[in-house]
Amino acid sequence: MDTKTTEGVKVTVTTNYLPDYSSPVQQHFVFAYKISIENNSEFTVKLLRRHWYIHDATGTMREVEGEGVVGQQPVLEPGESHEYVSGCNLKTGMGKMRGTYLMERMVDGKQFHVTIPEFSLIVPYKLN
Repeated sequence: MDTKTTEGVKVTVTTNYLPDYSSPVQQHFVFAYKISIENNSEFTVKLLRRHWYIHDATGTMREVEGEGVVGQQPVLEPGESHEYVSGCNLKTGMGKMRGTYLMERMVDGKQFHVTIPEFSLIVPYKLN
């Protein structure tokens, strides 16, 4: 589990390798990641955009950017949290992801970036 807090917004990530959707022989490794976003600030915030950097073990880096997360732009009151699950495919059995969310404080429209902590994507048998 990896966690990072920015301006009172805490992001926690857990990951899983999905062997049933992967094909190592074809260099296709699929991972799921679960994100929890907790608003520990005193302001209501809205998640506007996401920006990901995805790295595999060959040094290849991809960027993914877009509105919201899994089709949603959640609004979080102070003390509320939002969870979602998404996925990533790599050509190697090891990689990592990191990124940011663009958030907006509803009270005054101030936009700010929340850091998504860097996390590893590793096929379990690579750890032995």
